[in-house]
Amino acid sequence: MKRIAIVEDEALIRENYKDALQAQGYSVQTYASRPEAMAAFTTRLPDLAIIDIGLGNEIDGGFTLCQALRAMSGSLPIIFLTARDSDFDTVCGLRLGADDYLTKDVSFPHLLARLAALFRRSELMGVKELKDSLIERGPLTIDKNRIVVQWQGVTVELTVTEFWMVYALAKHPGHVRNRTELMQDAKIYVDDSTITSHIKRIRKKFMAIDPQFDCIDTVYGMGYRWNTPV
Repeated sequence: MKRIAIVEDEALIRENYKDALQAQGYSVQTYASRPEAMAAFTTRLPDLAIIDIGLGNEIDGGFTLCQALRAMSGSLPIIFLTARDSDFDTVCGLRLGADDYLTKDVSFPHLLARLAALFRRSELMGVKELKDSLIERGPLTIDKNRIVVQWQGVTVELTVTEFWMVYALAKHPGHVRNRTELMQDAKIYVDDSTITSHIKRIRKKFMAIDPQFDCIDTVYGMGYRWNTPV
């Protein structure tokens, strides 16, 4: 169930939207002020936020809240729903990171369509980010977000430098990566012999799990490449 947060200082409007969205199957939390909303968002972010601009005594409290939310999450869908319809306010809201800007005279079916569109986009982004963060090459699995490498389902205890070297090699199997490219990927600047030592340690750690491991080839005079086992 998708969680929607409504930040609106007018109680009647707030509760009307809450009831209507709950009837559509959404879980809805409501907040009357920016501080109240921020206290809740610090604990847990919603799946989507609907924000008014004027919040109590804060004329532009919604703008401040939007900016804070965007700093907390680059992907959280944010919609301004406000009575303020000037081009200036619309541009400000979008520049601060909102995904959409609607005025309160919008029909409810139109609002639902906008919510559904934002949720679809958010889900597609989530799938893409997950796909981009994982590399699978035969028995090898690399989780870029968690900085974890597994071989045959067993975690390989690599240093951060070793992790990025394996990642650079396995990302493009069969392609030769020279020592300079490996240093750039691992964000280290050392001599060639140190790169060689890193590769030897990486091989040793994989072979501790699988004595038959031979996926890292040395291409003499050029560098190294990852060969995925058939």
